This record gives sequence, structure tokens and C-alpha cells, in this order.
Amino acid sequence: MPIIQMSESLANKIAAGEVVERPASVVKELVENSIDANSTWIKVDIVEAGLQQIKITDNGDGMSEQDATKAFLRHATSKIKNETDLFHVKTLGFRGEALASIASVSKLIVKTSQGDSASTFLALEGGKVLEKKKSDARKGTEIIVENLFFNTPARLKYMKSLHTELGHITDLLNRLALSHPEIRFEATHNGKGLFKTAGTGDVLQVISQIYGMNIAKKMLPIKHETLDFSIGGYIAKPEVTRASRAYISTIINGRYIRSVALNQAIIRAYHTLLPIGRSPIVVLSIKMDPILVDVNVHPTKLEVRFSKDRELFTAIEETIKQKFREITLIPEMERKVTPKEKSVQHTMNFDSPVVERERENGGLQSKEQLVKYNPPVNEVREPDASSVEYEEKYTATKDEADTEESFPAASYIETPVVEQQPIEVDQQRVPTMYPIGQLQGTYILAQNENGLYMIDQHAAQERIKYEFFKEKLGKPMNESQELLLPMTFEFSKREAIFIEQYKESFEKVGLFFEAFGNQTYVIRSHPNWFPIGFEEEVIREMVEQIMNEEKVNVELIREEAAILMSCKRSIKANHYLKQEEMFRLLEDLRTTTDPFTCPHGRPIIVHFSTYELEKMFKRVM
Repeated sequence: MPIIQMSESLANKIAAGEVVERPASVVKELVENSIDANSTWIKVDIVEAGLQQIKITDNGDGMSEQDATKAFLRHATSKIKNETDLFHVKTLGFRGEALASIASVSKLIVKTSQGDSASTFLALEGGKVLEKKKSDARKGTEIIVENLFFNTPARLKYMKSLHTELGHITDLLNRLALSHPEIRFEATHNGKGLFKTAGTGDVLQVISQIYGMNIAKKMLPIKHETLDFSIGGYIAKPEVTRASRAYISTIINGRYIRSVALNQAIIRAYHTLLPIGRSPIVVLSIKMDPILVDVNVHPTKLEVRFSKDRELFTAIEETIKQKFREITLIPEMERKVTPKEKSVQHTMNFDSPVVERERENGGLQSKEQLVKYNPPVNEVREPDASSVEYEEKYTATKDEADTEESFPAASYIETPVVEQQPIEVDQQRVPTMYPIGQLQGTYILAQNENGLYMIDQHAAQERIKYEFFKEKLGKPMNESQELLLPMTFEFSKREAIFIEQYKESFEKVGLFFEAFGNQTYVIRSHPNWFPIGFEEEVIREMVEQIMNEEKVNVELIREEAAILMSCKRSIKANHYLKQEEMFRLLEDLRTTTDPFTCPHGRPIIVHFSTYELEKMFKRVM
């Protein structure tokens, strides 16, 4: 094939494919230009999620007639004059591709003025100037982008729903506002208020406007400086988590970026303070010499490359860890609706397998018997006089007591034992094990003819309770639980957009969101399968799921709820068990489907064969 040179129109459309992925891309490029123009006020007006119209108005420096005309030429820029400037970029825009690319796939109008009597009006379509004249525009610039992708209809096929596209725009504006709290942002959609910040320079105030006051109160300020980096921002207390890393905002020299490596450094800093699969809310702002960061990696300028990445990541980790060392991370207890405050309806039974089995056999007739199987937290229990074995009274120390959760204690407690006969189970996957003691109140030591076994008691009961709760939650009754005291939630604007879009989906599974002011919702009832004490976690999980998958996967939510309950309601470390309690725990473990790992994948049982033990003691050579 002969080589030809592409027309300027075709080249611009190809560039537009890289720069203008969706309406949010247009908003990003135009707002960044407004920021570079020293604007202190920027307004974004959106119609039909930007596909019909995007209007950006600012009070920045504006452009002369000559500059306004040149601005829409390909690779036209005022930021880069030579190769050296590429390594000292201090502005958000610099490549000279955005305006030409946007104009090539839309109908565009620009009004701009530098504050003098001369103002400019330009009208373009498909990248070509159709009209140029004087204008009465005030100081600043107004750009109107209409009928985006009108001449590239194939591009429209890749657009998601209007709510999804609007969600991307809102998320972008959130990041820009966090990056530039000194600028007053306003946004509307179809004439209705969408987003607004005060522009006072207070990042925490912006966080409050985006995520709500309750989240802002749980954000911790961080600050650290090295010879190369200045690190600042806010990190959420470990008790505030989300299901994805989308709530981590990283900002380099005022530019919001995406960086897997930076996110990993932040997660490593939280380490074991975060539950598995959860991420924190973080706004991290880093300032450095522009020569240490390459922002010319991708046309969208969302990805960067650091020249001292190891030093930067180490500094971030240490800054966050040090903050946690300086404060007490005991969560403040928030009052939640208790079971007594709920109306009496048919609810699911979440008793342990042992309690349920005893009830079916005619046991647990009285309240006293129920308390015996689920004693109060930190209760000192003495051997029952009818027990075959007698052990010394176990008193929890203060440190051990402080580690207990505010949930019913372990179900495996003292019961009279007449004989220790193994429970016969078909297709036994775990052999019968006879407990001989405990190691540090955490591991059960057991034996049989095959040798010695060590069992992690918490992981074992996690598995037992997980399969029990999973079965219960897998067959819920189609009823809702009315709340005497409604639950109130504050959501970000993006979350609220998805709640409104998928209200019907939520209502089909029994969850009704009632709008109560700006970004605030009230829940007056929820499905009766929601585990008591975990209602808020489950509801937020459903909202995050709808944002990521655009559907409510009830089966997955039930699965995660079962894992959560099994962990919270299982035996903790330093919890001493009696001989019969250990035996019953091991027997119940043998009845589970997968008795080898806990729901998080940790091993439950370690085996030392008789041969290995004898070899260790040189009984065999």
C-alpha cells in the first residue's frame, strides 16, 4: 500500500479517540484549562450527561482574538516552547491536543475576554471555524460543547447510560475540587444543582461536601516533608472503609492522577488495620520538583512516572504509620437501632449450630439455658457442679477482656459430659480428633492414632458459623423488617446518583431509599435477612456494588454478610475452653463442607504425624 499523509480532520479525530473518551474527558480538559488560566470560580453546566451540551464558564485570564483562533489548531500550546520545558511542566494542560480534539467531534462555541473592550466569539463545527466576531463577554472564558460525537456515531455506541456518564463527571469534579480547594466550583445537570464548593482553600471542607460531615469528622490530617517531597492531606480512620480503592485520591502538584503503586503504598501503610478486601478514604497531596515526575506518559495525563518512586512510597508509608502511632484508634461507638427497638415480626434465627441443635432436641427451654450457651461478654464462668471434669476458674485479664467483641461469646461452653463418643458422619473428610489441651488459649492440641493436630479455634469456628449463616441467608423469607427508629445515611453525590437510578432494583430486594435533603437518605425498613448489628455495612456494600456492577447481586451480599458474621461471632484468641467444649468444636468442624480453611482462606488444621514426632525425638533414624 502506498504511504499517504492523513488529513488534519482525520488526524484530529484519531487524537480525539485518545483524549476524548467520554463526556467526562471533555469536562476534565476544559476545567483544567480554566484552572491554568488562574480562575478562582469555575461553573460546569451539563445537559443530558454532557452528550447534548457541556458549558464551562470561568473568571480566568481569558484569551486575545489571535490566541483564541490559534488555540484550536492541533498541537497549539502556550505551555511548552522547547524540549526542556517538557521536564518542568507546572500546568495541568500542555500537550496542545485537547481543544483541537474536542472541536473535531462536536459543535463548539467559545466566548472569551481578557477584561478589556475586546472580546472574541468563535463558532466551530467538526474542527472548522464557521464564524468569528466580536463579543460582549466579560473577563474570562465560556466554552459550549454541543452534540458530542455527532460526526462519529460509532463512538456513541460505547457510551454507557446517562447516569453512568454523569457519575463519571461528578467523580471527576470531586477530584478536581479536592485538588484545588482554593477554587469555587459549581455544577448543574439539566438545570438542577449538582455540585458546589466554597473555594476557601480548606480541603477538609471539600471532603465534608463530597462525603458528608460524619466522614469528615473521622479524617486525620497528615503532613511530612523530605528534601524532595512535601506530603499532606487527610486519611480516614481504619474504621471508615469502602469496598474499592476508588475513594483514594492522589494528587501530584495539583494534578489528580491514577497510580496503582501509590495506592499500594497507602494500603501497606494501613496494613492489618484494614479488613480484608476493604480500602480507606484518602486524599493525598504531594508536591515535588516537576523534574522528578514525568507527566507526559499518556494523552489523558492521568498516569505519571516518578524518578524517585521508592523514596516517595517509603515516605508515604511512614507518614501514615506515624499518624496512627500518635493517636488512639478505638472507634467511638455510634448508637444503632437495637433489636428491642424494632417492631416484633418474624425474624430469622441466627443462633449457633449447637444452640439450634439443642433446641430441636427439646433443650434450651428457659432464658437461663440460653444465656448459658451465649454468656455475656467477659463473663467469668465456673465449672458446673454436674460436670464430669473440674477445672480451675478462668478469669479474663483486662487485656484479654478488651479484645472481646460486643457480640455473644463463644457457643462452645461448659456442658455436662458423660462420655466422649465421636459423632458418626458420612464421608468423613476429617478424622476424629481427641483434644488434650490448648496452647496460649488460641490453638487446640488434639491427637489420634495418626499423630498430633493443632487447630486454630477461631478459624475453625469461623468455618462452622460461616456455613451455618450462609445456609440461613441463602434461604431468606421475602419479608421486610420495619424499624422503629429509621437509619440515616449520608452519601457522596456520585453514590446518590446511582441510588436514584437503581431505586427500583433496590426496592425489588426490599430496600427502600427515602430522600431526606441533599445527599441524605432515610431507611425505614430493610430485608429481614440483614444480620443484626451489620445493617449499615450491608447497605453500603449494596450501594458500592451497584456503582461497580450496575446491579444488586444479593447472593454475593449474603455471602459477604455470612463471612462477616462468622468472623465477629467466633471465638477470639486467648479464650480458654474446657475439654468438652474443644471436643464439640472439633466434632462440629468435621460436619462442615470445607473444614480445612476459614472463609478468608487461612488454614484451620496442622498435622504432625507419629513418624515425624518420633523422628524429632530420635526414636527412629
